[in-house]
Amino acid sequence: MNTPVPGRVAGGDIDAWKRTMRAALEDNEQRLAAAFDQDTDIDRLLAQRAQAVDRAVIGAWMLGFEGAPGLALVATGGYGRGELFPYSDVDLLVLAEEDTQQQCRGAIEAWIALLWDIGLAPGHAVRSVAQCVAAAREDATIASAIIEARPLVGDSAALTRLLVAMRGPGVWPPAEFLAAKRTEWRARHARYNDTAYNLEPNIKDGPGGLRDIQALGWLAKRIFGVRGLEDLVALGALGSDEYDVLDTRRRALSRLRYGLHLVAGRREERLLFDYQKALAARLGLHDEHRENLAVEQMMQGFFRSAALVLRLGDRLLQRFDESLQVAQEPVPLDEEFVRIGDSLALRDVDLLYRRPTTILQLFRVWQQHPEIASLHSATARALGEALPRLDERYRADPGIRALFMQLLRDPQAVPTLERMARLGVLGRYLPAFGRVAGRMQYDLFHAYTVDEHTLAVLRNIASFARPESAERFALGHELWSQLRKPELLLLAGLFHDIAKGRGGDHSVLGEQDAREFCQAHGLSEGDVDLVAWLVREHLTMSVTAQRKDISDPEVVSRFAHQVGERERLDYLYLLTVADIAGTSPKLWNAWKDRLLADLHSATRFALRRGLAKRLHIDERIAEIRDAARVLLHAEGLEDALIDRLWAEFPSDSFLRYRAEQIAWQTRGIAEAGSQGLPVVLVRPHARRGALEVFVYSPDRDGLFAHVAATLDRLGLSIVDARVVTSLGGMTLDTFQVLDSEVDPEAVSPERHARDIAHHLRDSLREPGPQRPPARRALPRQLRHFRVPTQIEFSDEAHGTLLTLVCNDRPGLLAQVAALLHQHQVRVHDARIATFGERVEDFFLLSDQSDQPLTEVQCAVLGEAIADCLKG
Repeated sequence: MNTPVPGRVAGGDIDAWKRTMRAALEDNEQRLAAAFDQDTDIDRLLAQRAQAVDRAVIGAWMLGFEGAPGLALVATGGYGRGELFPYSDVDLLVLAEEDTQQQCRGAIEAWIALLWDIGLAPGHAVRSVAQCVAAAREDATIASAIIEARPLVGDSAALTRLLVAMRGPGVWPPAEFLAAKRTEWRARHARYNDTAYNLEPNIKDGPGGLRDIQALGWLAKRIFGVRGLEDLVALGALGSDEYDVLDTRRRALSRLRYGLHLVAGRREERLLFDYQKALAARLGLHDEHRENLAVEQMMQGFFRSAALVLRLGDRLLQRFDESLQVAQEPVPLDEEFVRIGDSLALRDVDLLYRRPTTILQLFRVWQQHPEIASLHSATARALGEALPRLDERYRADPGIRALFMQLLRDPQAVPTLERMARLGVLGRYLPAFGRVAGRMQYDLFHAYTVDEHTLAVLRNIASFARPESAERFALGHELWSQLRKPELLLLAGLFHDIAKGRGGDHSVLGEQDAREFCQAHGLSEGDVDLVAWLVREHLTMSVTAQRKDISDPEVVSRFAHQVGERERLDYLYLLTVADIAGTSPKLWNAWKDRLLADLHSATRFALRRGLAKRLHIDERIAEIRDAARVLLHAEGLEDALIDRLWAEFPSDSFLRYRAEQIAWQTRGIAEAGSQGLPVVLVRPHARRGALEVFVYSPDRDGLFAHVAATLDRLGLSIVDARVVTSLGGMTLDTFQVLDSEVDPEAVSPERHARDIAHHLRDSLREPGPQRPPARRALPRQLRHFRVPTQIEFSDEAHGTLLTLVCNDRPGLLAQVAALLHQHQVRVHDARIATFGERVEDFFLLSDQSDQPLTEVQCAVLGEAIADCLKG
């Protein structure tokens, strides 16, 4: 046969055709974008774009292949479904036998180039029917794409032959196809940490995204031979209400994806911070108040859609699985419930609707049989249909309330609450929880939605029951085992953030919700007060530990008065650490664990002494000295040496440091001797990524800035600094640092600590001016958040307190420290706190005569810091 080549066009030339077609496609894109902004039906937009591309693709084909035998052009994938987003690939399959492929290779390449020239992004394959079948046998993804095939032009019988061959023996039998798609499903979800609740989720491939719905469609076609999910309704394999939910969420996700492509101006499937605000505005959303921004409303809509897709996806996957298995004999559990395989089922699913108390009974039976993995699909479907029965009357039933408390008091309470949340029951039983489902906060501090964060907090609380939790939470297991009623802590965790997004103080509003709920569920007055107090004060311990000097007896005394009693202290500590660790995977670290444990210990001691009795500083110092001396004796140091070294330690050092820190510092100074200055000690914490650095050196102006800059160049983040000067003019400075980048498999923590000590010691010994702090590029995510800069100075007993609130950025502390040195300001203490994109740093300062800064000095320094932060 002659090889067709796209070239001349009757009445014109190929270049004119390309200009005309490119203009037509661009005009169509503009019209569709305008229609999107007018809220045109999303399926209509997707179809219209596919139709416009059809005209271009077929037109290009006809230039070279009109009437050519043995060739067929087929649309596959999303294009095969007739859905095209603004920047989606145009997936094409050229069907031709191998000899025809060889003859037409040049023409096909020219045709593909022509599609690129007119502005399309084709993804193409050239195969024979046999090659398609062979490729599909090897790859379920290729098989999925062919399942969506739609003929465009050419030999129409070729596609029919292909589809018939795809149904042949050995080409993905339904059970094998289901297993392959399950594996693919799990692997894809694992790439996104098995959660839809990411700060920048993927609309297409993430859990609960469009790919999940598409995968369900492929499975329906392969297992049942239907055209799509809607055909399962007539077969009884999918409820009409279930299909309506899936289709509604598909349309909602499709609209988000379409808008995202328009805002990004390219193919982008991730809801990046770069586009979230612009997309929310394009969708017509508006800020209601500071706790319900337009972007937060948009993201809540996405997360709710993803949650429903996940819920129905799990249910439908199980239904597909059950349809392919030999029926299993039910194993009776009681008069109403049976186990089928590893699933829980009701003998009579209508019981959930006729007698709604069965809904919570279902979870109670499941709780008593933790070996059961899931609900049988028929029971899960009936549960979904019965959810509207969980109304106000249902929630007011004393028997229902008693059953809920029974669920909460069981050792399996947290897995049960997670199941109730995933299946939509918890949000119905506790409407306030339902209102925060999918609610996110537009910042980098809160990595999860409120409901997902709440469940993470509950999981952390449940972990306290296991002894190994002590590796993560120093006092967790010890205090948990002493709790009078652990369920009260679970209730506090459930309610602590439940009022977010309402426009008021969520701690106060949540306290009211918790009090009403606990009273309605029959808790004693004392227990109601405890839970309500925990919800109201759930941030107090965190704020005290991270923003105040807990070595100050006055700070501890004030906190002890807020707490009032030991039981409240224990509950509050457990809630606080569970809350911080459940906010973001990066937020909890060994330093915060130690900090909160220290505050708990100091407060417990103050409460034991009695709130009316002030803790005398001399007494506190004597206790620390005695405890440190015992540790040093155990290592062979004699009293004479200890006393000689401690003669230079100011009293403040015994207030600022724990006994074991004093012992560590003393031993290090003793071992170095007078010839080893400066002394630099570095040791890893129990958990990787956190280290403690101690510097003993002749004091000099700028030393803090020098250490800060050196640690910054080593990639270490300072989270706390204790600056103490000995009576002999030596520094006794301690820095708590984090290093999340070191690979413990490549370098042991001890070796890493030695390397840091070596680098810092060499740096401090370098003569001449110190090197300026390293400057690094601002990470992409930080560019999208603006924290108003606050610079405040206030008088303190021992100097001037500088409070700095601003946007985080690489090397910020090193830059500020260098600036303080340039203005001849000494740093005596530093507390560094970072909350996502927000930095809250506190520095205790003085002039070079150790006097507080004057108003003029504060004004000049404040202006210099503000200018630095603008750069």
